Amino acid sequence: MEWHSIAALGAAMAIFACLTTVLWNPVRRRVQTAHNRRAVQSFRLQREKLEAKFFDIASAIGKPRGLRWLDCDWQHAVTFGRDRETGLLTAFVAVNISFEAIEGGDMEDVAAVSTVRDAAALFHYRNGTWGTGGRALFNMSPGEALAKLENQYEPVRIGGEAGARVNQS
Repeated sequence: MEWHSIAALGAAMAIFACLTTVLWNPVRRRVQTAHNRRAVQSFRLQREKLEAKFFDIASAIGKPRGLRWLDCDWQHAVTFGRDRETGLLTAFVAVNISFEAIEGGDMEDVAAVSTVRDAAALFHYRNGTWGTGGRALFNMSPGEALAKLENQYEPVRIGGEAGARVNQS
């Protein structure tokens, strides 16, 4: 093989590498945006069922200790974030949670037990399916939760918009 053939092959490979690098980010963003849209639409369709599952799991965990879960009053606000390490899409949903003291427990005489607690309930999108482990981040809104966990989660672009917050009815 002559040197100009080797040089032409090298130049072609360099051009291919440059084009791949330049085109990869926009393609990756479009694919990610489409994935986010599908995930958000799926969340909207399943939200009521997911909320019921959250309550069942969270109330069975036994936290906070000495309290029984009475009710979750789900709010409209939802903020989406992506785990920086795993890429897992997470929905932070606003919820007001009511408790009562378990008879004979440590919390029975605590007046604050009846105070409704604001929280952000977490839901995760894995392999095309939403689920929950019943985790609630107390005393914070979904936006505050995402900001507090900024080292773990990054805000997600929904529908090509820069905001990560979605209000649902």
